[in-house]
Amino acid sequence: MEGFEGLILIAIFLVAVLYSSVGHGGGSGYLAVMAFFAVAPNVTKPTALALNIFVSSIATVQFYRRGFFSWRVFLPFAGASIPFAFLGGMIDLPISYYKLLLGIVLLFAAFRLAWKFNKNDGDESMEEEVSRYPIWVALVIGAIIGVTSGLIGVGGGIFLTPILFLTNWTETRKAAGISAMFVLVNSISGLLGNSQNALNLPSSVGIWIVTAVIGGIIGSTLGSKYFNSILLRRALAVVLLVAGVKLMLV
Repeated sequence: MEGFEGLILIAIFLVAVLYSSVGHGGGSGYLAVMAFFAVAPNVTKPTALALNIFVSSIATVQFYRRGFFSWRVFLPFAGASIPFAFLGGMIDLPISYYKLLLGIVLLFAAFRLAWKFNKNDGDESMEEEVSRYPIWVALVIGAIIGVTSGLIGVGGGIFLTPILFLTNWTETRKAAGISAMFVLVNSISGLLGNSQNALNLPSSVGIWIVTAVIGGIIGSTLGSKYFNSILLRRALAVVLLVAGVKLMLV
């Protein structure tokens, strides 16, 4: 891995820019990068969560201060997901099962990035109709996303955002702001649950975090204003697809 440090930094920067532009921390992208360079699973999970915390906190501030957030939508999902993310973080799956589950998540993330779930995705000039939803549905969905996120090492935004889009439970940019804070709280909870592996972070994690923070500032600033990232998202989808297949077959 040491010989590829420069490539890893470039990849982390691009992931942070792209994911933060749509309100995500980048967990599935960081996991894909580490999968490419064969980083050990007990390192990838806490590292991805740590990077998530820094990037999603920046995205949260950027979207929130511009009014792209809804406590009414956020609280039921987060209230159920936070404790379950902690429980998921406490569980260390056997490597073979972890790689299989991570591969499936990366394939889903590739599909999510490549596909426009919402008719207005990327076009904020169009008005969107918002639907109401039963609180118990949000609680169930939040719990499922939480435990899955803790198990894998992602914040859950890659799951929550398409659900919000498909159901029209909030506007597009508010979905990005909600997802950003959702990723933040789940990543913190998941990392606390996985504290036994927190000491396994790579020695270069400091520079990785700085790189991700710079990318997060750039991406969230562009995304909260006017960034249409559909072409870049589809390019990253190819990377996630290859990484997912690699994990499932090797």
